[in-house]
This record gives sequence, structure tokens and C-alpha cells, in this order.
Amino acid sequence: MRHNIMATETSRRLFIRSAAMCVAISSYSGVFGTLGTQKLMSKKNANERIKLGLASYTFRYFSLDDTISMTQKLGLKYIALKSYHLPLESKKDEITAATAKVRAGGLELYGCSVVVLTNENEVNQIFEYAKTAGMGMIVAQPVSYLLDLIERKVREYNIKLAIHNHGPEDLNFPSPFVTHEKIKKLDPRIGLCIDIGHVRRSGYDPSDCIRKVADRLMDIHIKDLNTIQLVSDVCEVGRGQLDIPDILRTLLKIDFKGVVAFEHEKDLHDPLAGLAESVGYTRGVLSAI
Repeated sequence: MRHNIMATETSRRLFIRSAAMCVAISSYSGVFGTLGTQKLMSKKNANERIKLGLASYTFRYFSLDDTISMTQKLGLKYIALKSYHLPLESKKDEITAATAKVRAGGLELYGCSVVVLTNENEVNQIFEYAKTAGMGMIVAQPVSYLLDLIERKVREYNIKLAIHNHGPEDLNFPSPFVTHEKIKKLDPRIGLCIDIGHVRRSGYDPSDCIRKVADRLMDIHIKDLNTIQLVSDVCEVGRGQLDIPDILRTLLKIDFKGVVAFEHEKDLHDPLAGLAESVGYTRGVLSAI
């Protein structure tokens, strides 16, 4: 364990140093000529190819206005709203007003996350909710027997649904591999949201999962873990045991088009500092790979 921690710390320092070197090169690009400029642009493009966003569950103890404000401060463009910020039972005018506020704040409301679906009424409700809100995706935790209904709704509304894994405690979809097997013959607008924390504490390598379910991967929840075990504490991205550089490198290799959404579950009443560190670390890694 000590060796793993030291290796993680070494990797982190190397990537931060590399990111700093990229900044230095940008200041002196003229010295390096065209080749240096091309390399720098390659780093820039790698950063832009990953869409960084927020799962608003992070700010569940804050108002929608505060959530919008903090997301703006972090420089994140994409957001998926949890029911804390837009209740599922909201009336149409309430949904319209809330989503207009989000978009007026310069944010792209790409979906809702994570919605538990246990019966037909809840499925019907969430698709109407997403349609009214103008969301292109529903990130959900359904029960397996609802998949046929979900497929019909996906076709009717032309709204994607990404199944979120919640680890070994989830009896319906305990791993991305189980999920992929259950949906592989369904409409391609039904896919996966991989939560890298839940995947890793289930004993799977997130990068391996990403590669093997890439054809149905629609959304990513990014976080880090202090320890790799069934019950693990969440920490700032880059401080823990997950191989974040390898995960991001894998997403670039598969040309992932979805959103990598931060779901920071530490310091629930004061999450901004830790989340800012997580976003900054992730951007630094993207600039260095």
C-alpha cells in the first residue's frame, strides 16, 4: 500500500510539473519555432476535447442560484441537474423558469442526474420532465424490468438514457459489464454513465471498463478515493488512489464525446475549494498528456 501511495504521489508531481512546463513553453513559443507551436496546440486541443462539467448533486445543500454561480466560477460549461435543484414534480412553468436561469448563466444543461426509476409512472414522468427542460440525456438508476419501457420512451422522445452504476450494492446493474450485456441489443440511445469511484471500489479498473463499453458510454462521473475498498472515502481528484491520468488518457483514445462531470462528495456544506482543486488538477493532467 505504501508503494502504491508513493507511486501515485510521484505520478501526480510529474504531471503537475509537465503542466507547468507547458505554460512555460507557451510563454516562449517563438523560441521553439513551428514545431514547438504545433506541440503546444496539440496539448491545448487535448484539453478541449474533454468536456468538463458538473453533476449538481455536488451542491445539493445549496440553491440553484448558488449552484449556477459556483459552476461559473469553476469555469465549467456543462451541468446535469439533480432534483435538489429542479424537483421532479415541478410544474412545466417552474421547469421552464429554472432551466432558462441555467442557460442565462452561460451553462449547457445537458441532462438530469441521477434519477432512481422503480416503476412505470416514474419513467413516464422523467421523460416528460426532460422534454420540458430541453435535456438531451437522463442519467438514471432503473430497475432491470423497466428496460423495455425505457426503450420505447427513448424512441418516442429521442432523449438518451445513461444507466449509472452504483457499485456492488446495486442488484440490477452492479458493474458496467453487466449493464452493457443487458442493453447491447436495445436502442443505441440507451447507454452507460460510468462512475469511476463506484467502478473502482467494485474491484474493476475504470480505464478497462471505459475501453470495453466505449460503444455505449455516454457520461462519466469523476471523483477520487482515499482507499480502494468496498467502503471508501471520497477525496479531491488527484489526491487519492485512482489513476486519473490513465483514465483521462483512455477517454481521449476512445474519442469520448460525452461530459466528464465532477461529482464531489466531500465537505458537503463547503465543497467549493476541494472541487476547485479537483477541476484544476484534471485540467493540469489534460494539458500534460
